[in-house]
Amino acid sequence: MQKYFDLYLEHLSHATEGEKKFIKEHLTVRTYNKGDYFLKFGEVQSDMGYVCEGLIRRFYINEKGNKIITGFTKELEYVTDYPSFIRQIPSKYYFQCLEHTTIVHLPYSTIIESYKKFKNSEMQGRLIAEKVLTILNDRVESFLFNTAEERYLKFINENPDLIQRVSLTHLSSFLGIERQSLSRIRKKISRK
Repeated sequence: MQKYFDLYLEHLSHATEGEKKFIKEHLTVRTYNKGDYFLKFGEVQSDMGYVCEGLIRRFYINEKGNKIITGFTKELEYVTDYPSFIRQIPSKYYFQCLEHTTIVHLPYSTIIESYKKFKNSEMQGRLIAEKVLTILNDRVESFLFNTAEERYLKFINENPDLIQRVSLTHLSSFLGIERQSLSRIRKKISRK
């Protein structure tokens, strides 16, 4: 467990040793099997998650009963429905492990207490919020301004490590296209 705590604490680049000590006292580590859920629709996320090992898909179920993937979370990234987490309201998403996954948990109450005690904690929280907001904004803009092929190329350029870890079905859902369309795009690109 110590290695996971250290991995998480290394990520807190603006934290003092005192802040890290305070946070470490409240950290827990949990392992999930493939198929397990970190968070389900209707649940309130009580802990911020930091993925040390593994891969998670974020999805919702539409009115037709289809699972629509809106993101993937891999190693060294926060797994969260951030707007829901900050407001402590039920999530509209499911977060399911696609692989055996190890997550460091930090309770919401500890984060709020840390904000009150340590100025640097507020900055760390702001940096996390900015990163999450940027990811969400980039996704929305990709649907507004990019073709399916451009979205695919962007995904493989930004996530070369995920291309072998994510199924074509999951990737096509994330890209907002049918699996057959993704196959055509991949075939077209391979001919270039």
